[in-house]
Amino acid sequence: MSDKEIIPYRPGLEGVTAGISAISDVIAAENRLIYRGYDIRDLAQHCAFEEVAYLVLMGALPTRAQLEAFQAELVAHRELPAEVYAVLRALPRGGNLMAALQAGVAALGMLDPHADDHSHDANLKKAIRLTASMATLVANGYRILQGQEPVKPNPNLGHAANFLYMLFDREPEPLHAQVMNLTFILYTEHGYNASTFTARVIASTLADMYSAVTGAIGALRGALHGGANEAAMEAMLDIGAPERAESWVMEKLAQKARIMGFGHREYKTGDIRAVILKDYVRQVAEQTGRADLYQIQETMERVMLREKNLYPNVDFPAAAIYYMMGIPIPLYTPIFAAARIVGWSAHIIEQHDNNRLIRPRSDYNGPRDLPFTPIDQRG
Repeated sequence: MSDKEIIPYRPGLEGVTAGISAISDVIAAENRLIYRGYDIRDLAQHCAFEEVAYLVLMGALPTRAQLEAFQAELVAHRELPAEVYAVLRALPRGGNLMAALQAGVAALGMLDPHADDHSHDANLKKAIRLTASMATLVANGYRILQGQEPVKPNPNLGHAANFLYMLFDREPEPLHAQVMNLTFILYTEHGYNASTFTARVIASTLADMYSAVTGAIGALRGALHGGANEAAMEAMLDIGAPERAESWVMEKLAQKARIMGFGHREYKTGDIRAVILKDYVRQVAEQTGRADLYQIQETMERVMLREKNLYPNVDFPAAAIYYMMGIPIPLYTPIFAAARIVGWSAHIIEQHDNNRLIRPRSDYNGPRDLPFTPIDQRG
């Protein structure tokens, strides 16, 4: 019996184990997500993003002294080098921010003399710098693409609050800073998703962390991955009013259209991250006077569960929250990247620490044994 008979092909590699990792686990049967052994519900309730980033990168929750030192490192690396700003300013106005992030990360790599040092300690230093600078790349990259001047990071604010400060050039509402901190935590890490697996494949060639992150950003840009949050918000805006939500969903289902923000390959009874965020949709809706968006979401969720037995994923509530906070839709996927940089970096470090080139095979289904015809005899 051949290997190909023993190991059948599965479309999308669904259910195929592609590696072993100690970073996170989705326990689908229990609707749970853990980072380094800790339940996401505990981390979301009790932690700042910086604590969770430390946990994912270092492997353990920090002491207060360790957290303060880590926060100081992040603050020290928030601002981008002048050369990176020059790259961002050279890009076309109104261009795609995800492409700008790729350019910015590539530039950071070219400026790092230790980019090709794959040792654990060197990679940790890169991961901390990238975690600090990615939020700045997103906020100030967007400002520059819109023809605005970048805003210097505020060293007195936490990571999530500082992101909003740079984006809007003002200190954020406390609730908005709290919710941004929460979404950063929920987006931090999620196993072998498309962008993370891309990063690990690139890292397995012994490419540097910056190259692997650049590839991960490209994978995240797709509508079936990070771009789902933008599509989910566009759907809500298309609905427009709560009374139209049910008929809109039914019409899309009749057309066999995909409704973004629902379903997840890992979770079958609901994405725990969406469950955690749901009450904050209501809170932000009450604060901003957008009860209509909350009602639209409630109706869409009810109809999708009734008709398709599909639950919302994290992109569904996150999109509404960002919109009500005044964050432009083209920023939703880049914000995902600003949080997931921690997970990407941790996986790249894990890959480099115990590397083997990732090289799966494919099953050929084309023709065989075709007779060759010289070019002068081809019709």
